[in-house]
Amino acid sequence: MDAAISDDGTHALTASFDNSVGYWALGGEVVSWLEGHRAAVKTVAFIDDRRAASGGDDFAITLWDLASGTQTARLEGHKGQVAGLAVSPDGSVLASASWDGSVGLWSLPGGKPIALMTGHGGVVNDVAFSADGTQLYSASADGTIRVWRVAEAVETRQLVHHGFGVNKLLVGDGWLAYGAVDGGTRIVETESAEEIADLTLDRRPILALAAAPDSSEIAVGDGEGFVMTVDTRSWKISGDYKAAGKGPVWALAYTADGKSLLAGGIDDAGYIWPAHNRLDAPIMATKERGFLRDPGEMSNGERQFRRKCSICHSLTDDGARRAGPHLGGLFGRDAGSVEGYSYSQTVSALDFEWSATTIDRLFDLGPDHFIPGSKMPMQRIVKPEDRADLIAFLKDNT
Repeated sequence: MDAAISDDGTHALTASFDNSVGYWALGGEVVSWLEGHRAAVKTVAFIDDRRAASGGDDFAITLWDLASGTQTARLEGHKGQVAGLAVSPDGSVLASASWDGSVGLWSLPGGKPIALMTGHGGVVNDVAFSADGTQLYSASADGTIRVWRVAEAVETRQLVHHGFGVNKLLVGDGWLAYGAVDGGTRIVETESAEEIADLTLDRRPILALAAAPDSSEIAVGDGEGFVMTVDTRSWKISGDYKAAGKGPVWALAYTADGKSLLAGGIDDAGYIWPAHNRLDAPIMATKERGFLRDPGEMSNGERQFRRKCSICHSLTDDGARRAGPHLGGLFGRDAGSVEGYSYSQTVSALDFEWSATTIDRLFDLGPDHFIPGSKMPMQRIVKPEDRADLIAFLKDNT
């Protein structure tokens, strides 16, 4: 869902739907899995080469000690998912964008809350500091980019009113780049708000923005799997190519030399990808995901599994990291008993076995009613025959 590379160029962070943060040596080896979020992780940021922050669907921000791989603080106060994070240039303030419509300010290193700033008329998707750290910019689904004075935690003005929701933003020397739901990709002056360039192509939505370390180039990732690169000196498009096969590019971060990008999307891997590539170059994803297969090729039971379960669960213990425990040996298994999986306290305390009856009730009532407080997303399978087909498929495949 997001990626970041350390200033010294040696390590990377990845935010994942499996509730974890990956801390990597840039060669591809995992240094540690940072566990502590109770739902999908949506955003990551290096505070410095030793510390990091992450935010997610559990409404919380977690601070990490990277040397030990341990959580140092859990920052709570938002009432919606934390979709974006930014660290001030001097490292003293962490800013957060939340789907509760607020912008958070937290002091570092400890994470003490400074303010939750309100004013947007929709969810807030991203935040970015000015170069001197005195101002903060926020992007929202209400179609605006607003400017806040950090010292007083007050809004000073609206810089942009785009009309469609703004997903991502970047701030450079006198300019701000943003990407929107309608595919709008534009550059404006931060003082006058005058448009410098319109880089919009016929692709939507814009889901990722990244700047090269020297700010000479930016990269744009969209929902159709393309990466576009732009020279910030001329504001001309310098490259445009298909990076992901089926699905979006959610995560982009430049390597320290500016020649490559750490990119990620719906595939369960991050890729070091040339920043400039041929339009016909091989795409990132190398395997077909089950949930992207043609539904006509599957039985109804498998269709229900692919749609409702396969993102979070594997049918067998395949060793892959996912948001939910594997389903191997599901029938007759005690709820909350897969070794090594971090269950919520609610599920850990359950006293029943998984059976045709309990699985049917799970999807008839919905997880939020059958097991209130679990990590499972709110979803139901309304038709009894669909639940029966899913159960039959699970019996045959787990």
